[in-house]
Amino acid sequence: MGKVTGFKEVDRKTEPYRDPLIRIGDYKELYTEHNEEHLRSQGSRCMDCGVPFCQSETGCPVYNLIPEWNDLVYNGRWEDAINRLHKTNNFPEFTGRVCPAPCEGACVLGITNPAVTIKNIEKAIVDTAFDNGWVKAMPPASRTGKNVAIVGSGPAGLAAAMQLNRAGHQVTVYERADRIGGLLMYGIPNMKLEKDVVERRVNLMRDEGVTFVTGINVGGNDVDAVSLDELRKANDAVLLATGATNPRDLPAPNRELQGIHFAMDFLTANTKSLLDSGLDDGNYISAKDKNVIVIGGGDTGTDCIGTSIRHGCKSVVNFELLSEPPGQRAPNNPWPQWPKIMRVDYGHAEAQSKFGSDPRTYSILTKEFTGNEQGQLTGIKTVNIEWVQKDGQMTFQEIAGTEKVWEADLILLAMGFLGPEHYVIDQLDLELDQRSNYKADYGQFNTSVPGLYAAGDCRRGQSLVVWGINEGRGAAREIDRFLMGSTQLP
Repeated sequence: MGKVTGFKEVDRKTEPYRDPLIRIGDYKELYTEHNEEHLRSQGSRCMDCGVPFCQSETGCPVYNLIPEWNDLVYNGRWEDAINRLHKTNNFPEFTGRVCPAPCEGACVLGITNPAVTIKNIEKAIVDTAFDNGWVKAMPPASRTGKNVAIVGSGPAGLAAAMQLNRAGHQVTVYERADRIGGLLMYGIPNMKLEKDVVERRVNLMRDEGVTFVTGINVGGNDVDAVSLDELRKANDAVLLATGATNPRDLPAPNRELQGIHFAMDFLTANTKSLLDSGLDDGNYISAKDKNVIVIGGGDTGTDCIGTSIRHGCKSVVNFELLSEPPGQRAPNNPWPQWPKIMRVDYGHAEAQSKFGSDPRTYSILTKEFTGNEQGQLTGIKTVNIEWVQKDGQMTFQEIAGTEKVWEADLILLAMGFLGPEHYVIDQLDLELDQRSNYKADYGQFNTSVPGLYAAGDCRRGQSLVVWGINEGRGAAREIDRFLMGSTQLP
């Protein structure tokens, strides 16, 4: 490494977010400008590890060559750093913004000291590269004459499209929404990932020869819908990258009341209205002047908190069924596993600044929704729970006397997803796994239907953007092998 003693001399210091009370007034990204000297200093903390767990599957699903580009940043070789980063990651501008950074959880330095600021450095590398014009379209030198259709334009679909196109195949990506990007476009709010960042990459892929078709609901009943069977007949291979978009519901009494929405419906409508009209068209679920309760933690719950605050909500509370995580790793959560510890995400910090307290309430169970005679939501009844071990498994029991009624005008369900929407495959006898995902072995990605592949959340279940990229790259490699008999794709 460039400075073998850097980890002993420099303390971890992340690049700050914009001030919470300022950023809640807009939908611009949270991040502040990069400071090159600061980042070079942080890059010097990367150790000369014998085994860099950060770039293993435990740390980075796309096997980013992290120590190498940390060293390049430390030495000021930014263009070399982006070339090294792009060898393994098609979209570092996405992962550098929205990935929870399991690489930092697996950092060897993290055993005894705070981990290297890997995520900050990754984002800085790709931002610097775009600013300097180093990221350019790379169309293939020749075409194979093979056609591939990809259903879904999220991280997995886009990664597969880029790889297959660069192998020389003609790739067409079908997206049911009006904009390309899937989860990246409508599932993640602007403040974490501004949409011009997504469109910038999509436009580069267009320049490379990828065809994008929006407003086409493959397998649907729309006028412009196309059946999956039609795509199979018109192409040499088809990849399903539809995501896991079937939300988990909360079937408590009075679920039908007006004012209870799935989190993704709330977030999608907000982003679409923001992009279409700056929210002037009113085509979104407003939290303005409302008491908001978000049920479910995780990134989606945090995004609902941040969006509700930007709408001007009266209050926001976040219910979590699980107990509050510890401040440090528990004995059963050793390095290099992802540390299951208490974290303060951007939405929590904004609620703290706006309302004076962390919005999260742990170990709480919904019993019933309450409403008025007009069928409108007025509140929610809950009870506190205690987690206990029974027959070798963790379960919960209600705590008597802890029942409570919370006032609520808007409740957002952010409890994860149950798998893909199956209407896409209704015409095919496609085998599913036990969790209702499209069955396809990891590493092979071929389904029970010849020439039909699956990758990303629709195959593995709800997961991270970086895992979507991993699966898209893997599926592209196997499709290329299927079409050509061999492959040189990584």
